[in-house]
Amino acid sequence: MSHFLSQNSIQDNLYSAETVRQLDVAAIKSIEGRAIRLMKRAGKAAFDEMLNTFGQPTLINIFCGSGNNAGDGYILAALAAQRRMPVRVVELGNASKFSAETSQAREFALQAEVPMTAFDPSLEINEGIVVDALLGIGCSGPLRDQYAQAVAVINDSSLPILAIDIPTGLNADTGSVIDTAVKADCTVTFIGAKKGLFTGRGPALCGEIIYDSLEICDSLFQDYQPDAQLMDLHDLMESFPEFELDVYKNQRGHCMVIGGDQGYGGAVAMAAEAAVRVGSGLTSVATQPQHISTVLTRCPEVMACGVISGQQLEPWLDRPTTLVVGPGLGRTAWSEQLLQKAVATGLPMVLDADALNILAQGRVIPTFEGHQWVLTPHAAEAARLLDVTVEEIQADRFAAVRNIQQKYNAVVLLKGSGTLIAGQDSVIKVCPYGNPAMATAGMGDVLSGIIGGLIAQGMNLQMATELGCCLHSAAADMAVNERGYRGISATDLLPYIRDLLNWEAL
Repeated sequence: MSHFLSQNSIQDNLYSAETVRQLDVAAIKSIEGRAIRLMKRAGKAAFDEMLNTFGQPTLINIFCGSGNNAGDGYILAALAAQRRMPVRVVELGNASKFSAETSQAREFALQAEVPMTAFDPSLEINEGIVVDALLGIGCSGPLRDQYAQAVAVINDSSLPILAIDIPTGLNADTGSVIDTAVKADCTVTFIGAKKGLFTGRGPALCGEIIYDSLEICDSLFQDYQPDAQLMDLHDLMESFPEFELDVYKNQRGHCMVIGGDQGYGGAVAMAAEAAVRVGSGLTSVATQPQHISTVLTRCPEVMACGVISGQQLEPWLDRPTTLVVGPGLGRTAWSEQLLQKAVATGLPMVLDADALNILAQGRVIPTFEGHQWVLTPHAAEAARLLDVTVEEIQADRFAAVRNIQQKYNAVVLLKGSGTLIAGQDSVIKVCPYGNPAMATAGMGDVLSGIIGGLIAQGMNLQMATELGCCLHSAAADMAVNERGYRGISATDLLPYIRDLLNWEAL
């Protein structure tokens, strides 16, 4: 269900590269300043995970650069040779620039009679597995030519790949890649988990992510603030509202979905059904009159009203406690009128799709203060909200979600691989669930309905957004586990969402 399943809060915490460097220094100090001991632990952890993941390979090809990441690779090579496993090191580093620890690690490998080969772009790797120990967390710009060539050789090998700490070429802080990067099957990361592993290109390049603390005591982490934190569905489920035995529907809130301009009736139908499925006591839809039959056929539990103007919508807005605005909304005069009326209510609301695009124009909603709203943009909508390019959003998704949160004074969910949530808390939340099958129409509509339905039941905006996000993505993982990646539709997730909501009974 997740790339990264953890058992304690320290593992769930994600750090910047700079904080990890500080943690590394503190960890070395905690073991009496013997950095080589920490390097040996890292090499041993990578070696053990290699065997656990891939079994005993016919040949271990280890690519080493110049930094301490290379030192971990040399330790792994020495351990393999000591156990008489076929191993060789492909060297790109300049030994004169090695730290004392990396030089010592290389000497261990030489003493174990590990063959050393200088990198050549024509090198063919066609047997065994590959270990990436080239750069570690220090990579922040374009790769030098030789390293880019090595990445190409590694990826072209079509062999299983283990990355030590982080795949070469992946930015540890942002999850972005400037030119090229190693595509690993498994990544073993140490000391503090790096936030860039879990969003942007990170999930696609890291494969399975394994965390190893290298036996550093928990108390060492207390002085270091994480930048982000992985969410956990079971923990979030503890916040789900519990109801008395005599509860009735009006006590479970009323979520209204507003949208569905001409030709887009399915969007509001999906959002409304999702709100129903997560337990909204009452759910209604305001949409173009021609979509009423579609909505009621799909979900007869929904109350549907046809409106042709903002003025017609206004009387209906006295009833709901929560609004979801945007599914199929469009960008017409009708769309703008409905959004304007919805925002004027002051009700807590979820804004999605074209509601976000209209918001970004700054004309219909000129002030962003005093609203209780959740914004759920994908990268293109986020770019419009900040008036930047999609490439700039994807270059640093953490900065983007925080900038939107601060500009619009909202809880913001930035969709995509490694969905991010930013609220008033300084720590950004990261969703560890989800998969490529979610890249299909209607997924965002279902998500907005889930969040709206949770808010209607009394959850605060932040908690409803976090739980809704994890329910949605974990349901997609369940669907894929049962049905495979292809052919999953947005509404296919609804039965799995219901199962997750009742997970204690499963």
